[in-house]
Amino acid sequence: MMRVVLMGLICLLPLAWAYPEGVLYVPLDDRPPNWSPCTWQFVRCPPRAVYRGREGANLPALSSWLQEQPGRTLIVSLDALVYGGLVQSRTSNLTLEEAQRRLEELARWRGRTRGQVLAFGVIPRHPDATNRTRNLALLRNLGDGFTYVEAPWDDALPGSPAVAEAATLPIPTRPGADEAGQVLLLRALNPGVRVRVLYDNPQAAPQVTRYEGIPLQESIARLLVSAGAVRVDSRPDLVLVVYTGGDPRRGVLMVLRGLREAPVAVADIARVNRGDPSLVRYLLVLELYRDLAAYASWGTPGNNLGAALAQGGLFAISLCQKAGNTVTACEKWRSRALAQAYLEYLWGEIGRPWVRARFPEPLTEEAARYVFERLQSEPIPHLALGRLQLTGLIFPWKRSFEAEWQYRLE
Repeated sequence: MMRVVLMGLICLLPLAWAYPEGVLYVPLDDRPPNWSPCTWQFVRCPPRAVYRGREGANLPALSSWLQEQPGRTLIVSLDALVYGGLVQSRTSNLTLEEAQRRLEELARWRGRTRGQVLAFGVIPRHPDATNRTRNLALLRNLGDGFTYVEAPWDDALPGSPAVAEAATLPIPTRPGADEAGQVLLLRALNPGVRVRVLYDNPQAAPQVTRYEGIPLQESIARLLVSAGAVRVDSRPDLVLVVYTGGDPRRGVLMVLRGLREAPVAVADIARVNRGDPSLVRYLLVLELYRDLAAYASWGTPGNNLGAALAQGGLFAISLCQKAGNTVTACEKWRSRALAQAYLEYLWGEIGRPWVRARFPEPLTEEAARYVFERLQSEPIPHLALGRLQLTGLIFPWKRSFEAEWQYRLE
């Protein structure tokens, strides 16, 4: 009898510590898509001051912080740890030998804590990277010691060598970059999620999407591998609705169809770095937005697919509870993630074009104040925890591409 009880406890261990203290997260940089998991309150991040915007991370401070941390799981951006961030990885003059020495930080942390390490290193954007050979050599020779490691490629427009370069690496690769930390959090904390994929337009599945370099269906297949998720056609834990645009009514019908089976995460890939306003209006008016497990429209198709899948897999109430969390905690995470996703949509659709038409970069606090006042007049959704109330806005990198919001739900 005791043996049966012990075996049962062992089987339950992955669920018992699914969102534990002891999960460390080293983001790619401090732009909102990368930094947002640090606001979710179940991962431990470096102090924000360690990241210095476009200057990149303070590497001695980052190393010192990491070696002081206990933990059982580390999700880490190799570009942050080695070069200081994504931008720095493109232009750093670091030699391969110096880069490899910086990776020894992970072996030291792992040796001290016996924790697992899940990591990602980015195949850089063309033609920005000045030392692609070094970057690829580092990824090609990472060695053992990782529970999982992958190499998403950044913005593969026509002419980019990234897809061919990815094929030379001995680790999983796919389109994306800024969503990768979130995807690995799902892999670490709630693996095995059963996902059904629904397209608003199935004819889009075999087509190559902008910035990806491979067919959409292949991108999704690789993403599911990254997340440790399982694609299914029946009895899903989560439905991923891939909205490619054209007719928002078809998108809404797919959401309704999905909700009959499981929680729904929507990846809005109709446009790049902007959502489809017609789809969003339907979701708001029909009060479907508040019921979603996740929504993403802020980036490239790979960014949005990864963010929607990761947040849906982590925050859908049924999945979040299965991982050992309370309903209150799950609803808090889900509502806050939906609030952030809507504000990212609002910035891409209204805020960014408005600012770019009126203010030069680097952007000032005055520009932030004016655009914040402008956005007060836009529709704001009610979510499960209350109405979204905007309280402030800043430009973390002093540019219009991203904005960081302050808000509350009441």
